[in-house]
Amino acid sequence: MMNKRFFSTLAPLAILLALSGCVGSNKGLSDEDKERLKPYIVDVAPADITKLDVNFENKLRIIGYKLDRAVATPGSTVKVTLYWKCEEKLDDGWMLFTHVDDPISNQVTNFDWGSAIREQKGDRQILGPDRWEKGKVYVDEIDMRIPDWGPGMGPELRIMTGIWRKDERLRVLSGANDGDNRAILFTLKTGRTPTKVEESVTKLSVSKLPAGEKIVVDGKADEKAWTMATSTGVFVDVSTGGPNKDFPVNAEAKITWDDANMYVLFEVKDPTVTGGFNDPKAQPTKFTVTGLPKLWTEDTVEIMTDPDGDGDNVDYYELQINPQNKVFHSQFDARQKPEGGENGPFGHEDWDPKLKSAVVVKGTLDKPDDKDEGYTVETAIPWSAFAKAKNHPPRSGDTWRMNFYAMEKNSGVSWSPILKKGNFHYAPRFGKIEWFDPAAKAEVLDAGVGDAGSSDAGKATTAASAAPSTSSAIPKKGTLRLPN
Repeated sequence: MMNKRFFSTLAPLAILLALSGCVGSNKGLSDEDKERLKPYIVDVAPADITKLDVNFENKLRIIGYKLDRAVATPGSTVKVTLYWKCEEKLDDGWMLFTHVDDPISNQVTNFDWGSAIREQKGDRQILGPDRWEKGKVYVDEIDMRIPDWGPGMGPELRIMTGIWRKDERLRVLSGANDGDNRAILFTLKTGRTPTKVEESVTKLSVSKLPAGEKIVVDGKADEKAWTMATSTGVFVDVSTGGPNKDFPVNAEAKITWDDANMYVLFEVKDPTVTGGFNDPKAQPTKFTVTGLPKLWTEDTVEIMTDPDGDGDNVDYYELQINPQNKVFHSQFDARQKPEGGENGPFGHEDWDPKLKSAVVVKGTLDKPDDKDEGYTVETAIPWSAFAKAKNHPPRSGDTWRMNFYAMEKNSGVSWSPILKKGNFHYAPRFGKIEWFDPAAKAEVLDAGVGDAGSSDAGKATTAASAAPSTSSAIPKKGTLRLPN
């Protein structure tokens, strides 16, 4: 929070059903589902596939794939079809995952639920590998919307896949892999020439919630909407932008939105979860002069928001929420201005976003002699809180500058690294969040403007941005979420 900061580093439980997955059983599927999924179950793969032989513990194999294009520019959609063969039956609960990985910018996009056979049904994939029949070939068609990770994005993306259950993956016995049981299938050209990392910032496209989908702010994050929300990926070392190897705390966040709120979910790993804010009268130095807790001095998560999108540190907002669900909130006219003394006020602390938040601690709060797992923070922040934003709620295509941190004792890890350019308030190093409304873009595409893979993609986005956002379904394929 303050200029004294150091710059230190920083799956869902499958339902057990009484059926054997790989013996051809379709129990639990409706007649309509069975009929709809028939085209994705074949006896042999077509002859025109690019052949592979990726062996997962002699139980499943990838025998080949098809691509509709070899160059996947940011914002375009590439159709990837994988052909899986079931060699032996699997126990219940196993599911497919697919990652798009940029080794240059260290970003990962997750397409675990991105095909017809991977459609989410309850807490499992509708025709996941635990329902496959021995000897059959399964057609896995994934429409991947390629993200734009900014000017630091590399020239090639790696497409990796595998099979997971809870905290385990099937071992890759043959075929290229990354050493963590993710099979490397092929690479896609992005058409990008990366700039130096110092000149780039992280970027995400955040999809709007589907009509009718609701998030209950209770800290549990068990709604379907969160499985399709955009993920930051694991936070990085604030100073270097590399993986956090030393700082004891780490985290990742998810973001989504609707017409009323921005929703943010933090999953924090912390072996010693600390609160520490109980009584302003007994702890006067732990609270500001207005009575807000100085959360950055203990454990907390933090959201910085500069809605203009230019990263100029003018009219930006700060929010912190700690494991006790206590909140610090302020709005700044310029970088850390206005600023009071040692106990503030820090900015305009009378700014009240009227947010909803909930925290679930995985361990015991304020008990340093045992080992905790961490804590979850879930919050809904009304768009009305960002009165200085040009559009609140934003329009599809609007870009805001934001950063997310997980902190302990005035140090932390971040989504977008600061790279020793300043402190946690340094807005030029905030990442870029593009608010994306699939319905708004769909309306433009229907009018014949163009598709995301054509040279008219930029026109479609611009036109969509000109109209107010409307609620619609997030695309069922190619959603972004936390990597497994």
